[in-house]
Parts: sequence; C-alpha cells; structure tokens
Amino acid sequence: MHTVTPTAGNGFQVYLETFGCQMNELDSELVRGQLAALGYRFTTNAAEADVVLYNTCSVRQQAENKALSRVGLMGIRKQESDRRLVLGVIGCMAEREGAGMLKRYPQIDLLCGPGELDRLPMLIDNALKADASVLADRVALQGNTSRRTATLAAAEDNLEMLDLSRAFDPDRATSGARSAYVRITRGCNKFCTYCVVPYTRGAEVHRPPDAIVDECRMLADQGVVEITLLGQTVNHYRYEHGAALTVGGEEAAQVGPGLGAFRRTAPVGARVTSFADLLARIHDEVPSIARLRFVTSYPRDFGDDILAVMRDSPRICRYLHVPAQSGSNRVLKTMNRGYTVEEYLEFIDRARSFLPDVSIAGDFIVGFPTETEEDFEASAALVRRVGFKNNFIFKYSPRPGTTAWDRLPDDVPDEVKRRRNNALLAVQGEVSAEVHGAYAGRTVEVFVEQISQQSAARTGNVELGWAPARVQMSGRTGGDLITVFDLPADVSAASLIGRVVPVRVTGAGTLILYGELAGVPAAC
Repeated sequence: MHTVTPTAGNGFQVYLETFGCQMNELDSELVRGQLAALGYRFTTNAAEADVVLYNTCSVRQQAENKALSRVGLMGIRKQESDRRLVLGVIGCMAEREGAGMLKRYPQIDLLCGPGELDRLPMLIDNALKADASVLADRVALQGNTSRRTATLAAAEDNLEMLDLSRAFDPDRATSGARSAYVRITRGCNKFCTYCVVPYTRGAEVHRPPDAIVDECRMLADQGVVEITLLGQTVNHYRYEHGAALTVGGEEAAQVGPGLGAFRRTAPVGARVTSFADLLARIHDEVPSIARLRFVTSYPRDFGDDILAVMRDSPRICRYLHVPAQSGSNRVLKTMNRGYTVEEYLEFIDRARSFLPDVSIAGDFIVGFPTETEEDFEASAALVRRVGFKNNFIFKYSPRPGTTAWDRLPDDVPDEVKRRRNNALLAVQGEVSAEVHGAYAGRTVEVFVEQISQQSAARTGNVELGWAPARVQMSGRTGGDLITVFDLPADVSAASLIGRVVPVRVTGAGTLILYGELAGVPAAC
C-alpha cells in the first residue's frame, strides 16, 4: 500500500480555489481535511499563501478558461515574489492536459488528478523542500501510472481512506450550513460522446455500503443534518458482496459491474446492495440526518424499488436531478446517451406516480454537432412537457479527448448556439415561474442555509445609509426550491442556520419562493 509521510505542513498556508461541479467541491473538502491533519493552515487570501491549489474542471471550456486565467496571474506573482511559492493544479484539467501542462505553464509546480488525490501531500512536500526535477515527484495522474489498473487494485485504493478520514468543518460546509456531500461512486462507464469525465475520473468504482453508512453516521455525529450522495450516475450504484478484495477483513471498493448488470438478475445466492438498499440503510440507520438527497440520476435503469424507498422514507428529499441533454432522439443517439425521449418521459411519469410532489431538474446542451432547428424545438417541447423546476442549459463546447472531438465537427455556428441557448433559457423561465407559482399559500419545510446574499450585501453597506430594516434568510425546500423569508426581530440568524423550519409561501419568482416563518423550533 502506498504510504504518504510528508513533514512540511507545519506553518505553511494554503489557498485552495475550486472550479466546477459538486464532485470538485467534495474533493476540495477532502483535500482540506487531509492537509489540515498534516499541519497546513488555510487562508482565504491567495496573496498570503505559501501553497496555491486550483481544483479544476474540464466538463466545459469556460471552467478551464477561468482556471487558466488564475494560473497566468499566479505566474506573474511568482516572478515578482522574493519567496518560495508553490502552485499546484489538481482535478480534471490536470488529468486531461497531462504532464505536458508543466512545459506550457512553467509556473506550475505540481499536477494531481482526481484519482490520485491521496498522493497530493507528498507532491506538495516535494515542492516545498526543493525544486523537484524528477517528473514523478511533481505529477500524479492516472494517465501516467499503472498504480490503479483495470481492476483498480481495489484493496489498495487509498482514495477510500481519504473519504473515510475526512473531518467535517461546519464553517466550510455547503452554504455555511450543516450540509455535506458523501461520495458513493467514482468515475463513469457511460462514455457520452461529449463528456470527458470517463477519461479524467476513470472507470466507475463503487464504495462498500458499510463504509458509506459509517461515513454518514460520522458526519451526523459531527453535526451534519443534510447529506447529498454523489455519483456521476448514482442509481447505477450496485455492490456485489464477496466480489471484491478485502483490507483487513473489510470489503473494499470495487469496479462497477457495467450497464449489463441492470439487464440480468443476480446469481442465485449472491448478496447485492442496490442503490435502493443503500438509501434505505442510510435513512433507517442514521436517523439524525434530517435530509437525504442525491445527484446525479440517469433516466435509464432507475428502478421502481428506488422510487418506493423515496416514497416510504420521509427524510429522503422529493427531488431528482435527471439530465435529459436533448429532446431529439437523433441527437440523443449521436450523444450516445442510451435512451430515447419516450423512455425519458416514461421515467418522469413513473416517478410522479410514486412521488406526486417530486421536483425535477435537469441539464440540456444546445448546439451539439448536427443539431437542427427541428432538434432544438424538440428540446424546447420537452422542457415544457416535463415541467422542470430548473435546468442547467449550456452551449456545446468541444472537449479534447472525447469521441465528439475526434469524430463530430463542431458545425453549429456560435451565434446560433447563443440564440438557442437564450431561447431555451426563456422557455425554462416560463416553466419555472409556473412551477414556483403553484406553491403560493402553501407551507413548506425549509433547510436554512444563510443570510440571503441581497440582505448580506445591504447590511455590508450600512455606512452608505441604506441598510435594510430587516434581515432576510435563505434556504431550500426538500424539492430544492430556493426560499427566502424575513428574520423575526426576536430570533437570531445563527440560531436558524442549519435547521429545518416551516415557511408559509407568500409569493414566487422565476427561481425563488418568498415566505414568512410559520414557526420557530424550540431550540431557537
């Protein structure tokens, strides 16, 4: 087993900036815990840092551009500084770009891919102690190492130890509230033609269910009240007991069984933990978790067993994030999404038959290669038909290393992409307004996350003479609807943050509910 024994942490300050998705946010949280345990201190001011880390994303070009801009600025700072400054690029862009990134950007001292984060402390230690000239002392990427083979040598997978050894810090938790992410799978096996994730995060690996439940229990003991289970395709979680190597008698992470596992029944006598089983275990065995949610779901192979567990488990949120990506069967086939529009709608209708109050969110890509106006209108029709609470809508950007990059010319002009992007956003705005408006007059349970950004901004301008007469709190319903309400004069903001409270909805906007506190927990 690879052992990390760095010693350089004491006294050094680290600045860590995260770009991209929830997976990256969790990776950054794990990195913080790992480095803090070794004596590193964290700062929110990059100018004070001895070590600057950029946790990057490669899913879209915009995220890479932002990270590269930071790298450029940090290069200038390093030239002007008279002290040692370590610059590291970690995450998916490091993995996708490879070691050649060190030549293109000589200001970078180390690269670490998302599948090698357990080796990050050693890389930092090497960079702080001396100018490392050996490539292996500066780079840890899946693409240049056989440490994790096709079978991932699951018993030696130190990333599992990284998850289990985390330390939850409420002050750094999502939105400043007592909310945390828990990874149940890593990687992806679907190979959508536009997506770089299977290449940057590797094959699908499923964590042992006991380890996941133990991590949820540990987080609950540290004060977490909301957990979000993470995976590129959470509903494909499937752990076949006895099929993986063990460490000290404990089951280890195992390579996913592949999509074919959902087309056949388990062998007689086999013991399998499905995603539905995992949800039920966490809900029943960690009752102090007030809310359990998960992302991201894949519309194919989402069984009724999962929907039944959601229906019968009151603390599992009635929320599904299910990317559709397109409303055109032809485009979906070109994307290699593996389902048709009709199959997507069948799943949505089935979900609503189990969960009439479920909120649906998704993703759409406009301007994918060969997309016609007819294809685009089909996407707009799907948005209207489903009634999404919201969608993340993006213009297609070719990603090096994907099938689309090599085989599908980017033939939709950028001005057409922009027009379609704005048009679909407008359609979604109309749909979102209807979805949110239907909540007027209802009382909803809201997980309070923070003082609303608008309220905080105004409070910070008291010297200008226009501070608000009230403080506005912000949170989310179980269906992930953002909700704001005025803080009563006799209640402190700190006493509400991280709690679930009833709010009566008095109005709605396109992407927000407005309300008033309908009751205050006794502890407040």
